[in-house]
Amino acid sequence: MKCTYCGSDLSTYDPVFVEETRDGERVEAGAFCNYACLDSHIDEAELTYGDACEWSPDG
Repeated sequence: MKCTYCGSDLSTYDPVFVEETRDGERVEAGAFCNYACLDSHIDEAELTYGDACEWSPDG
């Protein structure tokens, strides 16, 4: 398996796995070799644009 962001082989890391919810089901959204790659992926994909500054599990 390779890092979603940089393509590194994840077998040499303690990877970070990310899931998201689609239609009520949890599905894999990516695997990253470290938090730096996850952070870079979030920034480049603009995944936080339009999100609120505060989060609550109740919405």
